[in-house]
Amino acid sequence: MQKLAFQAYSLITKNSENKRYIFDPIRKKFVILSPEEWVRQHVIRFLLDEKKAPKSWVNVEKQFTLAGLQKRFDIIVFSADGSAQVLIECKAPGVSITQDAFDQVARYNMNFNAQYMMITNGLNHYYCRFDYENQQYHFCKDLPMLNPI
Repeated sequence: MQKLAFQAYSLITKNSENKRYIFDPIRKKFVILSPEEWVRQHVIRFLLDEKKAPKSWVNVEKQFTLAGLQKRFDIIVFSADGSAQVLIECKAPGVSITQDAFDQVARYNMNFNAQYMMITNGLNHYYCRFDYENQQYHFCKDLPMLNPI
């Protein structure tokens, strides 16, 4: 798989029945290794190792309902009180980050009201914070630490 703009993490992979799998520490199972999953697993390690998010706060690929439609987010990090801290959209490295990706995560965030959003294709990472008082997004250089206070 392609080298990404993250630290080199120890990710567990295996081959089975002519398919490649990667271990997801949040879902606690091996999942098929696609380019997007490669990015997703790097983001998970980034959250756990660098941002110190507790595993129990991280949710991966879960369905939710938005305007009567079933949607699925990539990653969300909650806090101890259950509020959303970060909503994350992962794209494959070959997929450009476009306005559509920002619009998608902003729509999803209407459901969660996360403080921060991250969009990445593994090569380029974008972070923003939503100012609910002024109804504006502000781009950030990085995410804050996500560990309990």
